[in-house]
Amino acid sequence: MKKDRQSTILQVIASTDIETQNHLIEELAKAGVVSTQATVSRDIKELHLIKELTPRGTYRYIASGKPDIHNHTIRLKGIFKESVTSYASAQNIVVIKTLPGLASAACSAIDGMGIRDLVGTIAGDDTGFLAMSDSGAAERFCKEMEDMLK
Repeated sequence: MKKDRQSTILQVIASTDIETQNHLIEELAKAGVVSTQATVSRDIKELHLIKELTPRGTYRYIASGKPDIHNHTIRLKGIFKESVTSYASAQNIVVIKTLPGLASAACSAIDGMGIRDLVGTIAGDDTGFLAMSDSGAAERFCKEMEDMLK
């Protein structure tokens, strides 16, 4: 749903000069995507949209051209190399141990990556719990972490 909405946002700003978030919400509704201002604001931030001056003297949203930040493998690798000290799966739960104070940052970053089988996270000071959709998803995620840390 989030990826579809963000894909639609990119299509809309590529085909229409969008000046405001409200205008973007209206255009999304025309495309069949109902959204709130808060959601659109987060999407703009995550997509790294910027405003560009048009020849008419108005502004419009455009993609900034930054590298794809949605590549969760690259992002996870950085997070895990910097903060995670161990991990294990227990049925559909993945438990990660981090350096003191970093579990919340690691879980927050993981939450924002759009990982398909991730249901949610809970973080303490140095421990994070990742609820996956099933035990197979938890095992696959641990395997992915193992590969990233090699």
